[in-house]
Amino acid sequence: MCASHFILSAVAAKAQQFYTLSARLQADSKRAIMKIEVFAAAAMITVSALGSANAADLPMHAPAYAPPPPAPIYNWTGCYVGAGGGYAFWQQDSFVVSPGGAPLTASQSNGGKGWFGQGQVGCDYQFTAPYFGLQTVIGAFSDIEGGSINGSSSFPGFTGSERESSTWAVGGRAGVLVTPRFLTYFDGGFTQARFDGVNYNFAFAGGGPSGVSLAAQTYNGWFIGSGFEYAFTWLPINGLFLKTEFRYSQYGGNGVNVPLSGVPLPGVFSLNSQKATEFVSTELVYRFNWFGR
Repeated sequence: MCASHFILSAVAAKAQQFYTLSARLQADSKRAIMKIEVFAAAAMITVSALGSANAADLPMHAPAYAPPPPAPIYNWTGCYVGAGGGYAFWQQDSFVVSPGGAPLTASQSNGGKGWFGQGQVGCDYQFTAPYFGLQTVIGAFSDIEGGSINGSSSFPGFTGSERESSTWAVGGRAGVLVTPRFLTYFDGGFTQARFDGVNYNFAFAGGGPSGVSLAAQTYNGWFIGSGFEYAFTWLPINGLFLKTEFRYSQYGGNGVNVPLSGVPLPGVFSLNSQKATEFVSTELVYRFNWFGR
């Protein structure tokens, strides 16, 4: 009885020790697992922070976008109409010629000045110059001017008022585009000028009508000029341009003999006159039938 009791007590003690050891092992295991979980969470947080920092250090790419459409290319090929005006000067050298054609008086210079209106039509063609690659414009045009460009005509003992009333011209021009919308050019061609008749007065104190007169005359001549033309882009109407030009014209070659009426001498006396004009004009031009706008 005593022996069996001793054995049971020993077994119970061993079981108690085993249970205590098992409980300790379970507690240590739980603490180890918790430590591992804490370390794992800290590692995840660290890795996440490092990833965010590296992403912040990476260059930012601009969002993709479509480029704007190219600006329209101007092309000056086409026809146009224009209207404007300007200021002009004319001058002449004249002398009296006898019925036999010999000069009777020394040459005298006279002239006039005034405002005029202008209208023009023309056509241009744009191309690339073969040698220098410049954008070049050539064209043909015709214009007409009218106004009161008043001046004087005189020869020894006589003086009167003379007016250039109109001119017209036909010619060509050639120029270079400094920019797609700014053209500089030279032009030249044929021109005619109409001067009204002159009624002469005596050129001395108290003088009055002399009865001598000069008939109206149309003079043929040539002209050269230079100017620029600019395309407006800020107006709501497409095709509008501003053109400014200086032009020199010469009429009569070596002089035109215009008969003088009312000279109280036998035979036909004439006034030999050589005329020239200079003017500056500005026009508003409308260009139609042109491309690339």
